[in-house]
Amino acid sequence: MIFDVPLILEENTLEYFLMRGVLDYIGSVDVSPESCYLHHELLNLMLVLMSTQLCSGPSPEPKDVHPFIDAAMLQDSSIVASVVQKLLLNFVTRPKIPLNASHPVFSDDGRPGVLQRVGSAAANIVLLPYYTFNYLVSSTPEGATSQLADNSLLVLLIMIHYRKCISTNESIPTNNVYTMDSNTNEKDAPVFHDNPYCKALNSAKDIQYDRADVEGNAQDGPVVRLSFALLFDALGRCLNDESSVLLLYSLVHGNCDFQEYVLVRTDLDTLLMPILEMLYNASRKTSNQIYMLLIILLILSQDSTFNASVHKLVLPAVPWYHERLMHQTSLGSLMVVILIRTIKYNLSKLRDVYLHTNCLAILANMAPHVHRLSAYASQRLVSLFDMLSRKYAKLAELKNDKSLKVISDQMEADNIADDMSTELHIYTDFLRIVLEIINAILTYALPRNPEVVYAVLHRQEVFEPFKNHPRFNELLENIYTVLDFFNSRMDMQQLDGEWSVDKVLEVINKTCRSWRGEGMKMFTQLRFTYEQESHPEEFFIPYAWRLVLSRGFSFNPGAINLFPVEIHLEDAPAGEQKV
Repeated sequence: MIFDVPLILEENTLEYFLMRGVLDYIGSVDVSPESCYLHHELLNLMLVLMSTQLCSGPSPEPKDVHPFIDAAMLQDSSIVASVVQKLLLNFVTRPKIPLNASHPVFSDDGRPGVLQRVGSAAANIVLLPYYTFNYLVSSTPEGATSQLADNSLLVLLIMIHYRKCISTNESIPTNNVYTMDSNTNEKDAPVFHDNPYCKALNSAKDIQYDRADVEGNAQDGPVVRLSFALLFDALGRCLNDESSVLLLYSLVHGNCDFQEYVLVRTDLDTLLMPILEMLYNASRKTSNQIYMLLIILLILSQDSTFNASVHKLVLPAVPWYHERLMHQTSLGSLMVVILIRTIKYNLSKLRDVYLHTNCLAILANMAPHVHRLSAYASQRLVSLFDMLSRKYAKLAELKNDKSLKVISDQMEADNIADDMSTELHIYTDFLRIVLEIINAILTYALPRNPEVVYAVLHRQEVFEPFKNHPRFNELLENIYTVLDFFNSRMDMQQLDGEWSVDKVLEVINKTCRSWRGEGMKMFTQLRFTYEQESHPEEFFIPYAWRLVLSRGFSFNPGAINLFPVEIHLEDAPAGEQKV
């Protein structure tokens, strides 16, 4: 559930005034060379103050105590909007921290310094963590050109993914509108406060548009406004960074305006090429990063305009693809190749069903809109079916292996049989989806895809073992209708000499013009959509903090309960060290 109700934390606490002063400074003071370092150190301070989350478990509970980030959630909507906007602008503009930067805690130019803005009651207590922090995290000039942008992004990610859990024993106003996970009983469902920073990001608008929305209604309250064009370009430049991938996911999933902006861009390769290159190098990426990349593609592939656009954008070259030269290939063809490559990598290394499903879902969404799929992508698609069918056949053979029946422990034999049945069922589903992908291309886009027809003709024997399979026979009827049509036209050709690839393709291209789809059965198009898990905080809060720790922030590993961490001997208490 999500309730928009006052937090338990009072608005007159020291933590509240401290966070108000820090956030007000960050959101309202323009980043200049003089203030860059102070902005950077205040962001570091915020990360330390919010790091109490590291001490809690992966599932937020009412007993968790996070006074500073709770105080940040209490701030006025004007401060929230200005902070989100400034953090995004820092990420976009990437201001540099001067090498001779100082940090004027108290201003001497007549304007109030940050600690003066916090308030006299909080100023004294702020000095200790502020200066102590310089010993916890070093701020060296090396790499300082992007430190402010990087820390701005980390703070933004921590804040937008935070969720405050309420005890169900507390009295909740009955007139509040809330949502509840349909799979959870109301009495057992966790209750969460609304997150104003997440709402501000999700409602951010392009600065090029007026303050009234498309229906002419004025926006309620402060709205985050920035250039979507600059944000789009900044994301394209920074997607090799895992934090930027999480920001892109947060935007395309939560902000409808930004998602629509991305979908109408004609240079989709700005975002997609870095994503595809990272998937190409999946072995060097974390599983979380691979998930995020695939989910972004899945969200975008839900739009038919996107699926059509990627096949019209032709890439002169793909320098990072080393298996073969790719010249003048479409972005859509490259997507198909990379997604199939990711599936094959997952089969051999990760063996993650969720990852498989996402890859196949993207391909299925793209299938009816495929336009002139390249020869290489077409071959990879048929080879994918062949690879999955061989795995399926091997599992079926093992399941029927009589050696299982002589296992002395009947329970062990039953468990092995159940595991094989489950895996066989999974591969049956995968094979059906691949058949539906091929079927959709042949049904809705055959005249535009002669290379797909060639690949199916060339490897038609791989479909034969499944011709009478009850899960596949209807789909294979369509494929064999296409095979029969083109095989008959090939047989009618009077050819001098041997068949060559070019001659076969010439006949296919001519025959495609006379194809009318007679005898093809029309199936409902597969359309996969992304739905966030019922408890996303269990994934995103630990994920965001892992990104913080990956940046060199050092916290006591023995106190971290949010996720498992490796404790080195020098980090462990003296009594726990082992020789």
